[in-house]
Parts: sequence; C-alpha cells; structure tokens
Amino acid sequence: MGPDVSAPLIFPQLGPIYQSLAPVADTLIRVVVGLALMPHACRFCFGWFPETGSRILSIDLMVGALTRSGYRPPRLWAYVIAVTELAGGPLIALGLFTRPVALVVFIFLINAVIEHARFDGYFWNKLGLEYPMIWSAAMLFFVVHGGGHYSLDYWLLRHEF
Repeated sequence: MGPDVSAPLIFPQLGPIYQSLAPVADTLIRVVVGLALMPHACRFCFGWFPETGSRILSIDLMVGALTRSGYRPPRLWAYVIAVTELAGGPLIALGLFTRPVALVVFIFLINAVIEHARFDGYFWNKLGLEYPMIWSAAMLFFVVHGGGHYSLDYWLLRHEF
C-alpha cells in the first residue's frame, strides 16, 4: 500500500520514493513486531532472559499470575498465550496467514493493554500498557492491510486473507 495520492505532497518529487519504499517499510514493521513476540514466550515458557523485567519465568508462574488476575482455567490460558506468541510471532514475521493470525494476536494484545492498565499503569519501564498498546496498533495495521507484497501469503498463495 502506497502513500495517499489524494493528499498533495509538499515535495511531489518524493512521491515515487514513498511509493517504492512503502512495501519495504510495511515488511520491516511486520517482521519486527512478529519476531518481538517470541522472546516474551521464551521467557515464561523456558525461563530465558531472566533479568528483563517480568519475573514470570515458567508456565507455572504464568498460571499463578493468571489465577491472581481472575482467568479461568489459568493453565489453558497460559498455553493459549504461549502458542499465540511462539507460533503467531513467526507467522506474522513471515507473512503467512497474516490477517487471521494478526487478529488473534491483536485480541491478545488488547487484553494485555487492559491488564497492564489495571495493574501497572502507563509506562513501559514499569511494565505498563505503553508497550503492548503500541504493539496492538501495529497488529491492527496487519489485520486491516494483510502481509503485503513481501509476504508468504502473497508469494505462495498469490492472494491475501
């Protein structure tokens, strides 16, 4: 998707540059937000990255956190979160089944925004809603726009969901 050609550009000469870079920028954002999901799951599934904020370093600790937050059944939700991040992240990064996967991740992240707002406030350095809110906006972009030209959806299926 290119720039909005109905809006006049201050420097019209830049229009072709914007047009040619738009698919690359879309792809870069998709790859970054997709891959960024995985370390979070690796932290609570495998105990990796122990000094990075959250102290939830196992499935059992995630189950405890979900129990305290009122989720039932908490173990099921812990595994749903793990699969969403571990499988959804790479699928988004690759641009495979982009829209349906982005929708699942978007719903998950909106829930994270609500939970972080309830317990942690706004700022990311206090584990607040700021980070998942930005991530949610990026996922909504891919729900609406799909994986783009440089995606497996486009290359393998020749269409987008």
